Amino acid sequence: MAFRVLFCSHVVLLISLLHFATFASSTTPSVAATAEDGKAFDKEAEALLNWKASLDNQNKSLLSLWVGDRPCIDWVGITCDDLELGVTRLNLSSFGLKGTLSNLNFSSFPNLLTIDLTKNSFYGTIPDSIFNLSSLTHLDLSHNNLSGTITPSIANLSKLLFLHLTRNNISGRIPPEILQITSLQIFWASMNMLNGSVPQEIGLQRNRLSGSVPPEVGKMGNLSYLNLQNNELSGSIPREIGKLGNLTTLFLLNNNFSGYIPREVGMMRSLTQLDLSSNFLIGPIPSSIGNLSELQQLYLFSNSLSGSIPEELGLLKHLWVLHLVDDSLTGPIPASIGKMVELSNLRLSLNNLSGPIPTTIGNLTKLTTLSLLINELTGSVPLEMNNLTNFILLDLSLNNFTGQLPKRICHSGVLQHFATVDNHFTGPIPESLKNCSSLVRARLDGNHLTGNITEDFSIHPNLIYIDLSGNNLYGELSSQWGQCHNLTSLKISNNKISGMIPPELGEANMLHVLDLSSNHLMGHIPKELGRLKLLLKLHLNDNKLSGNIPSEIGMLSDITHFNLAVNNLSGLIAKELGQCSKLLFLNLSINVLHGSIPSDIGSLQSLQSLDFSHNLLVGDIPRQLGGMKQLETMNLSHNNLSGSIPSTFGDRLILEGPIPNIKAFLEASIAELQNNRRLCGNTAGLKACPKMIRVSLLLCQRVKKTKDKPREVHNDNLFAIWSYDGKMVFQNIIEATEEFDSKYCIGVGGFGSVYKAELQASQVVAVKKLHPLPDGEISNQKAFVSKIRALTEIRHRNIIKLYGFCSHPKHSLLVYEFLEGGSLVKLLNEVIKQ
Repeated sequence: MAFRVLFCSHVVLLISLLHFATFASSTTPSVAATAEDGKAFDKEAEALLNWKASLDNQNKSLLSLWVGDRPCIDWVGITCDDLELGVTRLNLSSFGLKGTLSNLNFSSFPNLLTIDLTKNSFYGTIPDSIFNLSSLTHLDLSHNNLSGTITPSIANLSKLLFLHLTRNNISGRIPPEILQITSLQIFWASMNMLNGSVPQEIGLQRNRLSGSVPPEVGKMGNLSYLNLQNNELSGSIPREIGKLGNLTTLFLLNNNFSGYIPREVGMMRSLTQLDLSSNFLIGPIPSSIGNLSELQQLYLFSNSLSGSIPEELGLLKHLWVLHLVDDSLTGPIPASIGKMVELSNLRLSLNNLSGPIPTTIGNLTKLTTLSLLINELTGSVPLEMNNLTNFILLDLSLNNFTGQLPKRICHSGVLQHFATVDNHFTGPIPESLKNCSSLVRARLDGNHLTGNITEDFSIHPNLIYIDLSGNNLYGELSSQWGQCHNLTSLKISNNKISGMIPPELGEANMLHVLDLSSNHLMGHIPKELGRLKLLLKLHLNDNKLSGNIPSEIGMLSDITHFNLAVNNLSGLIAKELGQCSKLLFLNLSINVLHGSIPSDIGSLQSLQSLDFSHNLLVGDIPRQLGGMKQLETMNLSHNNLSGSIPSTFGDRLILEGPIPNIKAFLEASIAELQNNRRLCGNTAGLKACPKMIRVSLLLCQRVKKTKDKPREVHNDNLFAIWSYDGKMVFQNIIEATEEFDSKYCIGVGGFGSVYKAELQASQVVAVKKLHPLPDGEISNQKAFVSKIRALTEIRHRNIIKLYGFCSHPKHSLLVYEFLEGGSLVKLLNEVIKQ
């Protein structure tokens, strides 16, 4: 019978217990009695009763039948296969007992075959006397609080078949003497605190095992299950592992293995599950894996594997899970993938795969999950994908796909997650989505989709998140969106939506984000939006909305971002906005609002950005605004405000940008303009303003172009993200730092060195030059770019602004706002010295 090293799988546990039950019911080894029956019974009864008395929780209701001197007669948990042998089985699993095992005299039970004490609360060490039970075949002490070590005496259990010590606090190393138990078939000891090296024939997951797997593992020819996941094992996977011809399951995930996957893996012809994920493996996927004809699950994700996906994987006719996510794979998706007709879960995301989706994918009619997120795939989705009607998840995001979306995407009514973010898809939204009641998340943003949004969607009771932004959708918003009662995020910005905002949206009471910006919406802002008590972000900017700002907006107590800029709103600024105490961002600019600024706005103590510019506001600036301690930027320009700047601002007010071309500023003394280091102009004491420059994200390599028009630069900032000359800025940095001369270095960290650079536009920035990786490139380039883009948009008082980055064959740079005062380490050291 094959030797099995078992760990955590519930399926294997079931098989093991069935094996246990079969053995218990059908096996009765021949054991000679060693004492007279009466004396033996008395001795066993005395030992059990003394142990019962010592327990912290005697649980009398369960052990109440333990009376008298005949344990073989009606004592619960006690079995005597033969009266002449006395007690042969002790089974007290899940009895709720608490105490130690040291008070049980195991020497009184010379014929004991089985001990099952699982799922109690026993504590203390495992007594060595257990290891003197030479007839013992099954020992299960799992799911207790036992501590101490496994002593070498365990080798005395020469007939042991089953050993289960999982979920205790056992520590120390696994004694090599355990190898002397040649009868052992199942050893399960996961979720303890075992450490040290791996013995030649033992495997344990979720411990603290370190070192490498020895080549001697190849001598374990009968091994059928090996699970070493979630340890700290390192080194390469030994080639000798290919000699494990009976192995059905190999789990080495979540360790520190490095080097290549040995081609000898393809010799383990019995394998059904292979998981090498989350390590540091490199090189190609061995084509020999195609020899594993019984393989059902293959996980190689989160490594640094390179090269193409081998055609030979198509030979895996029984494979139903293939995960190759987050590696560095290149080349096309092989057409042979269409031969894996049992495949239901295919994930190839976060690689550098290119070319079209092969038409043979239409053969995979059992496919429920397909994720191709973040690759370089091109072409249209093949028509054959219309054969795939069982999708639960389909993610094609961040590729270069063209053409139309698959029409039958929700034909079977089970689709839950659908994403096509940032591609070049055209045409209508698939009709099958309209009545797709199973839909939970949909992201179709960043494409060129067309069609009437009024007709494309209906009521989606399970929908949580939908983003249709950045397309060419037209029509009016349906009132049915309000009946999507689980919807938390509705984003339809940058389209051609017209008509009015339906008041029924106020019934979508789970909404956290509502973004309808950059459309052609007209009419009033519905007061019903004030019912959205959970709303965090409301973006209605860049539309044609008119009328007053409804006072009911003040009921949005959790709102953090409120943007109504670039509309035709009139009337007064609602003083109720002062009740939105969690606001961080408030923009009402470029409207026709009139009246004075309500002093209630000064109550917004969390506000970081305030923009009321380009309106018809009059009167004084309320002194309460100076009390908003978190405020970073405030723009009140282009109004009819009067009076002086309130003294409550103190020295916190810093002017920036070019001075107005009027006499009062042109003839002002330097003393009157000092302490405004970002102010510029053609007057004494100020730096000359640079010419207006249009700049973009610091990318020297090709990155997917955004579909938004370049934004005009304000404040003469060289790094107004998204529309700049990358080569020019990169060259400016090189010149400003004299090719990163050490005299400009202001700090060194684990990932790079930081330099101070004063650019031609008189702007000082901090440039972090990343240490080169061994291969000289940034891995997972597209994922890295996506993260950088997100960071450039973050505004938080505790996060230094990131202007952008440059990935260049020579240097990889991050460009930050420069702040005076030195590094955090320097500041902390100064505090310590003080």
